[in-house]
Amino acid sequence: MKQIPNLFTLLNLIFGCLAIVVILQNGIVIQYDADGSQLIDIPEKIWMASLFIGLAAVVDFLDGFVARLFKASSEMGKQLDSLADVVSFCVAPSMILFQFLRMSMAREEDGLDASFLWLVPAFVLAAAGAWRLAKFNIDDSQSYGFKGVPTPAVGLVVASLPLIYWNNHTQQVVDILFNKWTIYGLIGLLSWLMVSNLPIMAMKFKDYGLKNNIPKIILLAVAVISAFIFQWLAVPVVFIVYIILSLFYKQPST
Repeated sequence: MKQIPNLFTLLNLIFGCLAIVVILQNGIVIQYDADGSQLIDIPEKIWMASLFIGLAAVVDFLDGFVARLFKASSEMGKQLDSLADVVSFCVAPSMILFQFLRMSMAREEDGLDASFLWLVPAFVLAAAGAWRLAKFNIDDSQSYGFKGVPTPAVGLVVASLPLIYWNNHTQQVVDILFNKWTIYGLIGLLSWLMVSNLPIMAMKFKDYGLKNNIPKIILLAVAVISAFIFQWLAVPVVFIVYIILSLFYKQPST
């Protein structure tokens, strides 16, 4: 029974590995329209990486729930959880950003010949996530609140990008997604949010009273409403609201 939560954690890791495999199999597609204009795109299958990262987030939540259910929390489980999170919510999302940077560079004049160094910043996110997880593992005060944004939240935001791209037909949104400066800015912001000491609420319930759970209820309501209005764009919207609520309703981490 004590190993059941660890099996969920390993499943998290496997989903992260599958996400990376799918991302690596997606190269840039170059086509030409009737007037000879060059069209550059990425294969739609990359959305499967978003699916695997989403599944990793689900089992990441469940491993903690199962550990509490069976009273099987352990130091090994804590370390294993962080190792799995590095793959699923740090490395895999960095690979998605890598692909989006490749796309943005390819759309520029002579972009296909651009230096590989322009793509390296994608992995700053992975480094920041690993730092955040290491800091979390040696800090016992982050039970019901976090110092810095947790890696699964960041991973889900990045995982939403392919889904937004393939399901949003607004040209302005597409242009933003494939602007390298937008991607660089997103990498910098998300990395800073992870390594910062901002008080961020955890989606755990100390009790079932209304007073202590108001921000979580608001966040849930925003998530439902945003999903109907914005579809996949709801993910970054909910993430922004999550940060705002965390800062407004500052709660002790223990």
